[in-house]
Amino acid sequence: MAKKKEIAQEREYIINLRSEILKAPRYKRTPKAIKALKMFIAKHMRVAERDVEKVKLSKWLNLEMWHRGIQNPPMKIKIKAKRVGENIMVDLVEMPKALGFIKAREDRQKKESEGKKEAKKAVKEEKEKKEEKEKKEEKTEEEKTEEAEKEQSGKEAELKHAHLEAKEQRHMTGGAKKEPRVHRMALEK
Repeated sequence: MAKKKEIAQEREYIINLRSEILKAPRYKRTPKAIKALKMFIAKHMRVAERDVEKVKLSKWLNLEMWHRGIQNPPMKIKIKAKRVGENIMVDLVEMPKALGFIKAREDRQKKESEGKKEAKKAVKEEKEKKEEKEKKEEKTEEEKTEEAEKEQSGKEAELKHAHLEAKEQRHMTGGAKKEPRVHRMALEK
């Protein structure tokens, strides 16, 4: 049985890109530097068949490579390579000042956008609560109108009853005497 060599999980490298950069014309130097960086990592981190597609550069490393444009990439760069499954994740060891400012700005914008999302969420929840209250109030208003209608119908029934009693009394007395009419307003009080 052949012994398997242990494959390193995390390593740091200082990569000299000058020799590869100078082979390319000025207008293609940064892409050439990125390709050379990926080839170096694939070789030294023992990627199967040196598949460059399995080497993933971080956002900050890419920004550092392109920071000075296409014609003038950095000649040396210090990176940290970490194996994650089959892929190799490559990141900067130290964050340069220029990228630090960009990262701080992005973090601040991210926090602000999260704050705005939370504020929108809170406003939406308040609207929902108001709608629920309005629905409850509508129900109570409907109930109130029903109660008012019941009271009104009850008063009307009392009026009819009082009117019928007055009519009966007139018939009983023989109709000679006319009793004063009972006014509706007087019954309501």
